[in-house]
Amino acid sequence: MSTHTDLQPAPPAPRFTAAERLALAVLLTANFTLAVDFSILNVALPRIGQDLGLATGHLQWIVTSFALCAAGGTLFFGRVADVFGRRRLFLAGIALLGAASAAGALAQEPALLIVARVAQGVATAMVTPAALSLLTTLFPEGTARTRVLGLNGALMAAGFTTGAVLGGVLTGAVSWRWAFYVNVAVAVVVLAAGPFVLSGGTAGRRPRLDAPGAVLVTLALVAVAYGISTAGESGWTHPAAWGVLLAAAVLLVAFWQVENRVREPLVAPSILRRHNVSWGAVAGLLAFATETALVFLLTLYLQDVLGFGAVAAGLALAVLGVGTVVGGLAAPRVIGRTGAKWAMVAGFVVQATATLPLAFAGGSSAWVVPLLVLTFAGGVANLVVIVGYAVTTTAGVPAGQQGLATGLVTLSQQVGITLGTPLLSAVLAGRLADGLLPALRLAIGVDAALCLAAAALVAVTVRTAGGPGRPASSAPARSSSR
Repeated sequence: MSTHTDLQPAPPAPRFTAAERLALAVLLTANFTLAVDFSILNVALPRIGQDLGLATGHLQWIVTSFALCAAGGTLFFGRVADVFGRRRLFLAGIALLGAASAAGALAQEPALLIVARVAQGVATAMVTPAALSLLTTLFPEGTARTRVLGLNGALMAAGFTTGAVLGGVLTGAVSWRWAFYVNVAVAVVVLAAGPFVLSGGTAGRRPRLDAPGAVLVTLALVAVAYGISTAGESGWTHPAAWGVLLAAAVLLVAFWQVENRVREPLVAPSILRRHNVSWGAVAGLLAFATETALVFLLTLYLQDVLGFGAVAAGLALAVLGVGTVVGGLAAPRVIGRTGAKWAMVAGFVVQATATLPLAFAGGSSAWVVPLLVLTFAGGVANLVVIVGYAVTTTAGVPAGQQGLATGLVTLSQQVGITLGTPLLSAVLAGRLADGLLPALRLAIGVDAALCLAAAALVAVTVRTAGGPGRPASSAPARSSSR
């Protein structure tokens, strides 16, 4: 019997040069700030409505307008990064983010605030895939890239939780307008340092940008985000929900037909035929959907069942944020030992195991300590999955298509965040007649079941050529990051 084990020792941590560390700091700072933006205004919505005279029924547009543009433009701008230059698009997006945030901070009317949020969403769609493709081209495939993606995943997941806590603190201590001023300060710093620390090569022949495909996919993704948001508010049977989602499906079919006919498509069908790209993106969508939906459900549990205040509930959920940071830092070592595919499978299984006991939570405050322990463990596991899917989806993709691949990574993240809460809200609403606690238990149980289903899906569908400690394909030489 062989004495060898299937597990391989983790490869040594790569050493980064001073220039690489500076570039990494700029890119990670930008991505962390964008993650904070997804949640920083949620707690402040009632105060914003009071200050600007925005009706309660219209407050959701402060969040929805941002999410629609962030999700709708991601794939398009991911390809623009490949065609016109990643560094150029990154810096342009940061400049737009700073200007839009300044407008939002100074807004005295609801319309101006909504316009500012739209511009922030567009800036997010520009910056996120550009920053991620800069990371994947600055650092070669293998242990260096895995470590960098681990740091990026940890900070982005922590940013989502940090945004919820920071938004409440700023709104209570100073003003909700400081949530916008933070972005202005970050934009100034990144714009001052970025041109000097981010390398930028010149493109050779620039392919023609597929305008029909860009229009179709952007409209389709906006329709998906809008339909999901509407379903979360009005129910999945509402015509404004299923009608828009049906229109999105028609647009996606038309987009696929266009991509198979044009000479230089926005999304080359060949990249979606890569199992690691397509199924890796689906795994990422499920990872973000299950964890962000769980945060929503636990917020209701802590406040409406256990009677916690908003700040106390936010601080309790900050433990989950700590778990995500630990998971992001541990993920490269886990992936180095098991490979990205099996790291994702194990992560989903552990996440399900940590979530399932919460489906039996009672109305006593004695559940607080188990909740903290379980959400910490689930956060660690969730980030292992997120880093694993980012590694898987970008592995073996040519440098000229890294913007597109990272656009798919970002798209799955944003659609997952948008999809998860409305989906489990519908489950919750269907059981509310029996009381809030039984409804929450059912929805949390469904969340755990989705994690197990995702583990099975990854195990069956994701194919990688590399084994533990190796990339999914032979690592290409480090390429220029336009």
